[in-house]
Amino acid sequence: MIHRARRLFSSQVRAATFARRRWRGLDPDQVYAYLDRVADELERLTREATTAHAEGELIRQALRQWPSRHADCQHAAATSNSWWHR
Repeated sequence: MIHRARRLFSSQVRAATFARRRWRGLDPDQVYAYLDRVADELERLTREATTAHAEGELIRQALRQWPSRHADCQHAAATSNSWWHR
């Protein structure tokens, strides 16, 4: 049975079954070996997407905090530059 879900998970790919035909059709061993490769790739891509999402969130948090953390730096830079021009 092939699952019809909105999002495809590697466990669904691994659990897929196909009717066996005696005289025609695909070699079941080849089909299941290919499904294992697809499931492995799906797991890898899911891990990469999760990592990218987490990294993106860290970047968004850092960008939100940047102005308050560096407000004194701009003031100090303006003050020190005026000192050199005396």
